[in-house]
Amino acid sequence: MPAENLSAALDIEGVVPITSVQLDAMVVLKIVKHCRESAPSTVTGQLMGLDVNGVLEVTHSFPMPKTQDSEDYEAGSQYQLQMMRCLREVNVDDNSVGWYQSTNLGNFMNQSLIEHQFEFQQALSKSVLIIHDVARSSMGNLNLRALRLTPAFMKLYKEKKFTSETLAQSKLSFSNIFEELPITIRNSALLNALLFELESDESLEATASHLTTYNAANSQQQQRKTALSTNFDMLDLSMDPYIERNLEQVMDSIDDHTQEQGNYAYWQRSVERENKKKAAYLANRKAENARRQQAGQQPLPNEDVDSLFKLPAEPSRLDHLLITGQIDNYCKQINAFAGPTLSKLFAVGELQK
Repeated sequence: MPAENLSAALDIEGVVPITSVQLDAMVVLKIVKHCRESAPSTVTGQLMGLDVNGVLEVTHSFPMPKTQDSEDYEAGSQYQLQMMRCLREVNVDDNSVGWYQSTNLGNFMNQSLIEHQFEFQQALSKSVLIIHDVARSSMGNLNLRALRLTPAFMKLYKEKKFTSETLAQSKLSFSNIFEELPITIRNSALLNALLFELESDESLEATASHLTTYNAANSQQQQRKTALSTNFDMLDLSMDPYIERNLEQVMDSIDDHTQEQGNYAYWQRSVERENKKKAAYLANRKAENARRQQAGQQPLPNEDVDSLFKLPAEPSRLDHLLITGQIDNYCKQINAFAGPTLSKLFAVGELQK
């Protein structure tokens, strides 16, 4: 490949935005194993790979030790550097392209995660966060999400100005804190070759003979089945425990949201009180100057009224954004799992009339 084409494909200049994430199957297995073994505790790890023409290819990962204080954090940093050095020595991709974190019931919207991802995207413009929901994956479907902070949120977080005015100007809400990228999972050429090698003629013959014996023993049962066979599992009306836990999390998040709204309402009342005091002071001063003017006296000297009545600073709306985004995430999960059950409940209710 010519040098110009190679440079364009690898995007050395960093001008091609990331459009998707490609995970090696071995990386997915490592992430799932690490997160499942440590559940329900939250664990993190590093992702290694390369950006090729807008596709972030993740080819390796390793878990990170848990950090609780500053000393553990320094030890974790040293561990990361040592692991990357060892990977480089064995000719494995050692370019950091992000990190992963486990979550339970989609509970990951917090300031610690936001700060960590912000630092990653500040240092590495093309880095991604992989979220693995252990509880949801236990339902039978692997749940992986690739997330990045949006440029609008990155700008506000860098300025640390999460006020109502700045949020309105940047058109930022809970729905555009993160941007989600599509994920594809691939096997390496060596792994595909191994799978084809394992599928030998002997194994195929053994499998065929086993299937023939099994089919002969169950031929009568197979003949009794039709396309309209009744599946009584579809009539199960019990609510899934997963939905119950999500509802509990929603109620806790709503309590936190109510507290944040109370704090914001208290700030608004404080501002209103200070404005009333300021207006009363200016009215009294105006009346006093009018009386002095009638008496032929000098008016009162000018004063900096704003310094006398300092308005309280508006509280950060970041917690409000994160809590609202978390509630939205819970509601989407409940809608996904409760939809079929509610449909069956309505159908049974109509039949019982």
